[in-house]
Amino acid sequence: DSSVQSPFINLISGASSGVLGAAMGSPFFLVKTRLQSYSPFLPVGTQHEYKNAIHGFSSIWSSEGFKGLYRGVGAAMVRTGFGSSVQLPTYFLAKRQLEKHGGMKDTPATHLAASTASGFVVCCVMHPPDTVMSRMYNQNGNLYTGIWDCLSKTVRTEGLLAIYKGYFAHLARILPHTILTLTLAEQTNKIARKIEQRLFLD
Repeated sequence: DSSVQSPFINLISGASSGVLGAAMGSPFFLVKTRLQSYSPFLPVGTQHEYKNAIHGFSSIWSSEGFKGLYRGVGAAMVRTGFGSSVQLPTYFLAKRQLEKHGGMKDTPATHLAASTASGFVVCCVMHPPDTVMSRMYNQNGNLYTGIWDCLSKTVRTEGLLAIYKGYFAHLARILPHTILTLTLAEQTNKIARKIEQRLFLD
């Protein structure tokens, strides 16, 4: 029931699922980031010459071991935990405010507007740890010893706004994702409730 949503439960549920998902998927994200960063023509920053994903995994395993596959996992867990924790609370808050003060009904237009607001908040909260995660994933050797070391070195050498580098590119990815996820979830819930009423309540 959207009228009795618990912000605390939404926050904890989102954060825990995000942290678990990031922990499980971190090695794949690591290899993906390194493959995307590599360029034989215009090399920028640390380069990892992997032929493909399998070669990337085997190279990391042979040179760095199991620990290497989970390089930057802490930043990945913080990143996804932050983003997932605010997604639902901000969505339902925006939806309630639109219905209460904006005169809007529980329609796809309301879901679209509320999910757009949620997407902006998610990107603002998620982007700083996303920058840290990308830098830790792409480092060669041990330039950064951990999340806080990476964050402090980045801010100290490049300024505070450095942690928001690439924000608009990130927003262009996360906004459609958030809108589609939450809007389709609302429609799926409505269909599920109708089926439930027909099967069990009629």
